[in-house]
Amino acid sequence: MTQILNENQSETINTSETPLLQIRNLEVGFRTQRGLVPAVRGVDLTLYAGQSLAIVGESGSGKTTTAQAIIDLLPGTGSVTGGEILFEGRDLTKLPAKEIQDVRGRLIGYVPQDPMSNLNPVWNIGFQVEEAIKANGIAQGKEARLRAIQVLQEAGLSDASERLKQYPHQFSGGMRQRVLIGIGLSARPKLLIADEPTSALDVTVQRQILDHLGTLTRDYGTSVLFITHDLGLAAERAEQLVVMYRGKIVESGSSQEILANPQHPYTQRLVSAAPSLASRRIQSAKHADAAAPAIFSGDSLDATLIARAAEREQAAPDKPLISVQNVSKTYRIRQQGFKYNELKAVNGVSFGVQRGTTTAIVGESGSGKSTVAKLILQLESITSGKIEFDGQDVAALKGADLLKFRRRVQPVFQDPYGSLDPQYSVGNTIAEPLLAHKVGTAKERQARVLELLDQVSLPASTRYRYPSELSGGQRQRIAVARALALKPDVLVLDEAVSALDVLVQGQILNLLTELQTELGLTYLFITHDLAVVRLIADNVCVMKKGEIIEAATTDEVFDNPRETYTQDLLAAIPGGNFVFGR
Repeated sequence: MTQILNENQSETINTSETPLLQIRNLEVGFRTQRGLVPAVRGVDLTLYAGQSLAIVGESGSGKTTTAQAIIDLLPGTGSVTGGEILFEGRDLTKLPAKEIQDVRGRLIGYVPQDPMSNLNPVWNIGFQVEEAIKANGIAQGKEARLRAIQVLQEAGLSDASERLKQYPHQFSGGMRQRVLIGIGLSARPKLLIADEPTSALDVTVQRQILDHLGTLTRDYGTSVLFITHDLGLAAERAEQLVVMYRGKIVESGSSQEILANPQHPYTQRLVSAAPSLASRRIQSAKHADAAAPAIFSGDSLDATLIARAAEREQAAPDKPLISVQNVSKTYRIRQQGFKYNELKAVNGVSFGVQRGTTTAIVGESGSGKSTVAKLILQLESITSGKIEFDGQDVAALKGADLLKFRRRVQPVFQDPYGSLDPQYSVGNTIAEPLLAHKVGTAKERQARVLELLDQVSLPASTRYRYPSELSGGQRQRIAVARALALKPDVLVLDEAVSALDVLVQGQILNLLTELQTELGLTYLFITHDLAVVRLIADNVCVMKKGEIIEAATTDEVFDNPRETYTQDLLAAIPGGNFVFGR
């Protein structure tokens, strides 16, 4: 069997008559007090050795559940209720637990979606990588340590031998994701299931990782099953595409053919919402006399953005609402014994954010952008320099003044699971800031919770559920709702839409734009997704190794980047040259 592929894929794929993985009429359900709730309904898919296949669909469509069913890692009360999962001819649903454990990791690698909750915070990185290597029988003793270093290097982590001594909390989200990718690939498995493997990675590291996966596919015959909301990644890296909606497959076939000419209405909606396409439409619409096409199907976000940008250009005040002045942050990292090394995470950073505008900070993982966000939020102390909010030195705020500042400046963090208390229901999680700041009566707080759930496109019944019962995208929407509860002046959004599928991403960006228009909100947007940056940001700061190397309006940075580093970031956007839709 031969496929016609793009430049990032192998030229030919030779497949045997027997598929590596064949799923037949798969049914998966979750048992609740109200009975069995179906999550996957009659799924069929086939993957041959050396192929790559992407499953796309909105949050909650059954993508991850399908992947977890293959390796018997369904959470909680989930179980396979029908169908077959054939791997090399063996039905995995009928294997005893011990045999499944032998398959999992050694023959089928897995990269989970949420890096923080899948790394143990009390063990250093080296211990956890070596544990996987030893468990899969790859190496023991000193050889296991050498293999661990090699694994992290292959996953794109520099200074791997030193990184092994550190703990998950000392890594950025992207660095943690790379550790999981390294663990998933450590045994050179025949199949790698990658659940949003690059959602937390900047575009340059994303390209390194995906190139590495491509090398494995070509050299070792490893098959890759991607679970992704990134249609650019699917177009560029997967030969086959499966589109899921409400637990069913609605379209499947060649990824390039489906994304260029989608047939099912749901697939058409996904394609029309692709941010890379939307970015180009916004840019052309800003300079066009004719009416612009809608960015997201059924929305008029492009016109709103254009009008809002024009208002800002005419009415932006001279004094910024947030002023960052020559700020530095140095961490002391403990080595062996009582020795410490100093790490300068932020070095002499200066920029301003005008009221009612959106400023994006972009850069590779570990460049210091999330640290800047924490300094502004006063979650980390400033080593030197000064940050002012509305004319006040934030480092000097105490007591009631600090509480008022926290009400006006709210965060949305990169890791939604880590920022939500697993013992709190969704309703209590969203209402917690209202309680802390003594806003409204109990009845008014409940009404506000329902209003916020509606704003982030979640049903009212979600308030009774818990974080463990939600998908990654749903958890991120809860985090956004919680941040909006107090109607703040500023939102600091650290990778706030990186875990969302394109349709929900569009809803959230549309919501944020509408709120900014209505309430004059100010956004600081920390992200690696440059397609989203062009969609929503007025100004861009590009960070590299703790410093801002380029800062200008969004149009200037995208149309005429001065620095080679910025040019490389733009060139690495997945699917950047692919034309979606008809």
